[in-house]
Amino acid sequence: MSVARPSSIVNAGNRRRGRGGSARRGLRHKQSEASQRRLFVMAHGLEPLRTAVIHPVDRNSLVGAREAARAGLITPVLIGPEVKIRAVAAAESVDLSPYELVATRHSHEAAERGVAMARAGQVEALMKGSLHTDELMHEVVARDTGLRTARRMSHVFVMDVPTCPRTLFITDAAVNISPDLLAKRDIVQNAIDLARVLGVATPKVAILSAVETPTPEIRSTIDAAALCKMADRKQITGGVLDGPLAFDNAISEEAAKIKGIESPVAGKADILVVPDLESGNMLAKQLEYLADAQSAGLVLGARVPIVLTSRADSPATRMASCAVALLFARRGPKY
Repeated sequence: MSVARPSSIVNAGNRRRGRGGSARRGLRHKQSEASQRRLFVMAHGLEPLRTAVIHPVDRNSLVGAREAARAGLITPVLIGPEVKIRAVAAAESVDLSPYELVATRHSHEAAERGVAMARAGQVEALMKGSLHTDELMHEVVARDTGLRTARRMSHVFVMDVPTCPRTLFITDAAVNISPDLLAKRDIVQNAIDLARVLGVATPKVAILSAVETPTPEIRSTIDAAALCKMADRKQITGGVLDGPLAFDNAISEEAAKIKGIESPVAGKADILVVPDLESGNMLAKQLEYLADAQSAGLVLGARVPIVLTSRADSPATRMASCAVALLFARRGPKY
């Protein structure tokens, strides 16, 4: 008996899908465009956000800033080495004359200058360009010169997943490596605040773990139970919490029903709170690369919103993140 090689199986699957696969991709593209249009409609009429774009020395970060400016979402202040910025602008036919350019020697100085401008009220938001996240966040979290508030900073992915009928908010997959209970309290509250600004009146929050019952050997289950009690005691407000929940029964009503879980959140979660940065980062990237999800990203809890995109993110993703930042800056809570 012959055994089909893996490549043969994949090719056969592709042939069977045929035009159907292309049709599905087209539908997903239309869904993504509709989601972005919804963000832009919500942001329409709001005053553009004066935004420090930190070290925009590659195509995606510079073109993304220009497109967000053209859409009326931001007024960019470009901060970084002038020679490099102008070289990218020339290569991509970007006219820099409408924008303020603050020259620095390198990316570290660009991050430092952008944060200082935010502290002084000269800009209303920060946008990460072509530099490492930790290089920017090192300046943001500096105790004496950064942008700290009483609220713990955290990152929220806003994800449009073609197979999910609602927007998903995933947190924290970019800032807090292994948050403790008090950090998770702020992570949850930040995500609730953002979801409400984006039109989810009472977000349903699933505190994720590997199992659905509190288990002393798995710390995330104990944290989940405590967070739910904190919500009962109004230490977390504006949303409905449940946990611990495994990913399947947080997303799928059928999975929750099979497992006998009765909950207003199970199968209907808007917000997915992950145990740590590693699990959250993997979850978000799996949805993006395996499920064609489109995402925007924002850091909350600082004095100003921070658009914290990946260096690989497209200009369209950066525009969506700018729309989220504008909505939160104009309509969200003040810290």
